[in-house]
Amino acid sequence: MKWLQAIRQKLPQHKYAINAKQLGDDAVLAWSNLGYWDDATSSYPEACRQLADQLAQAVSLNAKDRLLDLGCGQGASLLCWQQHYRVQHIEAVELQASCVMQIHQHFPHIAAIYPQSFLNLKQIPFQQGFDVVLCIDAAYHSNLNSFLDSVDSVLNSKGRLGFHYLILSGQWLNLNALQKQKYKWLLKAADVNLEHLMTASGLEQTLQQHGFSNIEIRDLSKAVLRGFANYVQHLQQLPQQGTGLDAFKIRMTAKLCQQLYQDGLVNYVQISATKNA
Repeated sequence: MKWLQAIRQKLPQHKYAINAKQLGDDAVLAWSNLGYWDDATSSYPEACRQLADQLAQAVSLNAKDRLLDLGCGQGASLLCWQQHYRVQHIEAVELQASCVMQIHQHFPHIAAIYPQSFLNLKQIPFQQGFDVVLCIDAAYHSNLNSFLDSVDSVLNSKGRLGFHYLILSGQWLNLNALQKQKYKWLLKAADVNLEHLMTASGLEQTLQQHGFSNIEIRDLSKAVLRGFANYVQHLQQLPQQGTGLDAFKIRMTAKLCQQLYQDGLVNYVQISATKNA
């Protein structure tokens, strides 16, 4: 467990910060997710956009939607919604103050961005509700009930929600107490609370209890977890591979992704749902 616990002890920036340049994205508004990797994917920005596209398509994002992007990171997703989906009204919430400043400076199209946790949406003075709420590769750091309770306060009737989460596979029930404790430590080092995770049926039931229907849960473990791990392994073989604490964090994240995928006990899923009228 030491190799992953060291992540939290050595982080040079905010715990959710990632050095996108070391992953291959040197844009001002860079991507910062694990990416969706298929056989044709060759670059980190391409993989990240594909993960965003998968989510946008799952909720049928269109130009007329009032969109709220939760945990937008360095801002690449905002640019994607504006350029490729022609969304006219975009607002965002991002915990990292440095990212908020960067977006203010380089993305004038945004209607508003708030330096706040997406678990505290009730405290933000939004002018109107939203037709679509998206959260790329971030919601699994929080309690699902808290996340849905926060989102429910800003999502319009029949509004669509799309996010990523981690769920327990059917094999999880076969583990003994010691094996489960090992996974609890493993995930805690990545700022994921094992007690917040549930099976696919439990996740669907939780969404229904919060007033959501048209629920679709799609397993992206192979394309995301294995894909990111393989990409980082490829980077390490290059002569210009990154060094320092940022590179250490990237390597440890990739190692976790590889272990999760190989063990098959925790799956990476995409969820889309519609708020009931």
